[in-house]
This record gives sequence, structure tokens and C-alpha cells, in this order.
Amino acid sequence: MNVRYRVDLSQIERTELKALLSSGKHASRKLKRAQILLAADAGAGDEEIARSVGVGGSTVYRIKRRFVEGNLERALSDELRPGAERKLSGKEEALLVATACASPPEGRARWTLELLAGAMVKLTEHKSLSHETVRRRLAENGLKPWRKDMWCIPQVDGEYVARMEDVLDLYAETPDPKRPVVCVDESPVQLIGEARQPIPARSGQFERYDYEYRRNGTVNLFVLLDVHRPWRKVKVTERRAAEDYARCMRDLVDIHYPDAEIIRVVQDNLSTHSAGALYQAFPPVEARRILRRLEFHYTPKHASWLNMVEIEIGVLRGQCLDRRIDDSKRLRREIAVWERKRNAARSRIKWMFTTDKARAKMGRAYPAASKES
Repeated sequence: MNVRYRVDLSQIERTELKALLSSGKHASRKLKRAQILLAADAGAGDEEIARSVGVGGSTVYRIKRRFVEGNLERALSDELRPGAERKLSGKEEALLVATACASPPEGRARWTLELLAGAMVKLTEHKSLSHETVRRRLAENGLKPWRKDMWCIPQVDGEYVARMEDVLDLYAETPDPKRPVVCVDESPVQLIGEARQPIPARSGQFERYDYEYRRNGTVNLFVLLDVHRPWRKVKVTERRAAEDYARCMRDLVDIHYPDAEIIRVVQDNLSTHSAGALYQAFPPVEARRILRRLEFHYTPKHASWLNMVEIEIGVLRGQCLDRRIDDSKRLRREIAVWERKRNAARSRIKWMFTTDKARAKMGRAYPAASKES
């Protein structure tokens, strides 16, 4: 029997539906359901409603039925769809995760969806298992066994902790113009030229460039960053030798901070980052003069992330160097413009990690003696 459902809205329901339509910030399906209910309440027939709203007659019938048998919320919302039953049980999903985290079969470098599906067929009573089922279950558990991240896992010993807290305490100090803290690091850059002239972008089309390129050698960037004021300096050199580092330190003392009593330099453990580099580059008297104004502070081994200038180098690469630049002269010009504008904008690194946070988050990794005290 074809039941006729009559929609009779209360004044509150009419007001709610009209407000919903006037806002226009809902899914089109929900807005059409509101139109159907208002039209039915006004006495329009199903065919007329279907034609004016742009839906099928069965949709009008279904919305009216859901309102009469339920309420306004049920009529406006999507019905739950049961969907197909999950192919893998809870225990089988756990087995899949354990298999994906285990070593791959002999002769294979890593698990693939095909290999995992085959392994699950052998380990369970399933006669077959699709790649999509395996992929979905792995995605739910955040697993991609065919991918690996290379990571340097440091050994957190007393030396690591001492250097880490030394650097973090420097960052937390009150700024002192007489004792500035400057982070130093270097980064290589390839000089890349175009093999063919790129095609400029135009309306409806991206810029296009050839995948081939010409490699015109490399240069090195020495990047200096003041921890407590918005200043950075990038020096382009042809090499990354001890003599280049020594000249960078001389510029730091004589040009960039001529009035400072001591310049605290935060740097990593590269072999050229030492007092000996200055003696290789300058006569003993000159080397000693420069070193009297410098105080070296080293990040822990395998913890270059503690050097604030690493963040600045990432910004430099993203804002300025993420393109093909074919010669060192142009590279120097582009970097100089970037440096000048970034200094003028008074851009700074907002460092949030402190010694107290390190002790709270890394407390388990601290040496046993320091935990007991």
C-alpha cells in the first residue's frame, strides 16, 4: 500500500528551516531536504515539489516519511549506511600489523601490498585478500611498510646533556650587546643552469621547464644568526675549508661585532669549527687576537637541530634558493636581496625549547645519575 505522508511543521520548525536556507552554509543535500519539507508543509504535491527542487519523486517521499516517522533532525540528516562487513576480524588486523612490522621475506627489501595479502592468506583461513583491503587496514593503523625514514639516533649521555643544556641556557639569557650569542653553520649549494629555455606561465597553464639541467659546480654558504636580535648574515664562498671558516670568524669580530667584549658562537662539531682553523689561516698573533673575542659552544653530536641557524637555512632555501640559479654572481645578488629584506622586516626565530622542557620531555633519556639527584 502506498502510504501518503503529510508534513505539518510547527512554527519553530518552519523558522529553523528558513534560517537554514538563508544561511546557505550547509551541504546542498540538506538544503534541498529543507526545501522539500517547507513545500510539503505549504501543501504542494510530490510531483510539483520534485520538479521545483530538482530531485526525484522517491526522494520527496523518503524525506516526508523520515519526518513523519522520526523528527526534523532525522529528515535533514543522512541515513546510516551499514556497508559491507569488514573482511578482517580484530585478531586478523592485529596479525596484519604485526606482519607488516616484521622483517620482509627473504630476497625482498620491503613488504608490499601484494606480499602482505599473500602472507595473510597463508596465515588465515581467507582464500583471497585484495590489495585494497590490506591498504585500508594499514592506513587505519598509520603504517606504510614500503617507506623508511633515515634518522640519526643519538646516544644521550652526560656529554650530550651538558652540551644541550649549555646551548639552551644561552638561548634563554637576557640579551647583552657586549656578549652576543651567534649561531653559525654552513650549507652547500649547487649552481644549476637550464638546458633549454623555460616556457613562462600563462592563464590556465603552469610555467614549464625541462627536466634536463646543467650543473655549474657548487659553492658554500656560511650563515650567521644572532639569537637575540633580528639579524643574519650569509657569506658565499667557493669552498668550505678551514681558512674560509677562519675568515668568517674574523669578519664576525672585526666587522659585525666590533664593540662586543665576547661573542658566544654556537656551532656543530665539524672538524673545521675549531681554534686551530684560525692558526691555519692567520699568523699566531692575529689568530690569538681573534680568539680572545670568541667563545665556542658546541651542540651535541647528532643534534644539529639545537643550532637555531638550521631553521634560518631552511627559510633561506624555501624563500630564495628553491629554483635554478646558474652562477655564483647571480646567487650572491639574490641572497643579498633576501638577507637585506629579512633583516629590514626584523624577522626572528621564535625558539620555544628550554632546559626545563628538555628535562621534562627527555627525562627518561638522561643519564641515571642525573635522574637520581
